[in-house]
Amino acid sequence: MTTRQIHSSSAAPADRPEPEPSVPAPAARPGQDRKRWSGRSRRDFLVFLAMASPNLVLIGTFTYWPLINNIYYSTLDWTLGSASATVVGLQNYVTFFAGEDASKVLGTTAIFTLVTVGGSMVLGLLVALALNSKVRGTTFARSAVFAPYVLSGVGVGLVWLFIFDPGYGVLAWILRGLGQQSPQWINDPELSLVMVITVYVWKNLGYCAVVYLAGLQSLPRDVMEAAALDGANNARRFFTISMPLLSPTTFFLLITTMLSSLQAFDLIRIMTPLGNGTSTLIYEAYLQAFGAYNRAGYSAAISVILFAILLIVTVLQLRFVERKVHYS
Repeated sequence: MTTRQIHSSSAAPADRPEPEPSVPAPAARPGQDRKRWSGRSRRDFLVFLAMASPNLVLIGTFTYWPLINNIYYSTLDWTLGSASATVVGLQNYVTFFAGEDASKVLGTTAIFTLVTVGGSMVLGLLVALALNSKVRGTTFARSAVFAPYVLSGVGVGLVWLFIFDPGYGVLAWILRGLGQQSPQWINDPELSLVMVITVYVWKNLGYCAVVYLAGLQSLPRDVMEAAALDGANNARRFFTISMPLLSPTTFFLLITTMLSSLQAFDLIRIMTPLGNGTSTLIYEAYLQAFGAYNRAGYSAAISVILFAILLIVTVLQLRFVERKVHYS
């Protein structure tokens, strides 16, 4: 009996099905996986080219190619319309910085840019705070404030030129009614710059106001309510909470408005055609090429200087100013 039990116990394992040996997956042939991925990558690359090529061609044709040509023209002594030109190297740059044009034009550009950027942003923020209140007529007021920004610069310049004209302008008529004489806004270089700055700020503060308004409406209400419960008044809440939270908006406006001011042309061209005290870099480049001078090479050099300033300002803002931005 014992032997039978031992036999049965020894035979039991033989009745169990043995596990089937795992069949290894067939090894991929050399280069098969590479061909599959290379084919997929090739299709993705072709799709990318089909989507991006039109934009790349347009950007290269109308942005980078003219930029390269302009840098080349800045090394020429070339009169606009002439069939021949003389290569002078960096002489146009030396002429600009060595003459009186550099200090006058760069100073005018700096004053115009700083005042218009600062004025537009400060007044835009104040207008945004007023438009953020829940009172009647805010929708109409927002549209009225933003409307000048979308109007043509030529039309705005003509209207304001009629207002500031010292002979038959609306402002001169009002001052004469008060027994005062109208200032020579157009003939006085300092007053001409004040006139153009005033109109430019009026035209662009609506843009800053709308962007600031969007930032104000996105502020977290619970934080503002908690600060109010802690006893913080409106001024303290604004300077300690709202302004830091608005730093991304301020940074965005600082970049866009500064680039726009450095390239302002239409108002200056309409209100002061001769650039009497209002010759910024971009307008000086226009006067040198298409004014009485016809110095296309010299104008190209001024344009390259403006491009370098725009590039440096943008890099400095992204490098240093962005550190002060508090992203939520």
